[in-house]
Amino acid sequence: MTRNLLTGSATFVIGLLLWLFTGDIEIPVVTLTKAGVVLMVIGAAEVGYGLYRAVRGPRPARR
Repeated sequence: MTRNLLTGSATFVIGLLLWLFTGDIEIPVVTLTKAGVVLMVIGAAEVGYGLYRAVRGPRPARR
């Protein structure tokens, strides 16, 4: 749970920094601002999954 929240938050922040500060940098393959948006979406999804698991509780052990 904590790992998902931490990695999701870090991914979101890195994506936000890319989106905000790399508008004038050109790379032939991909635009860094678009990569930042993708990272923000992935980070937000991971934070949402971490919150879902926190509310749901621990997974029961399989027998």
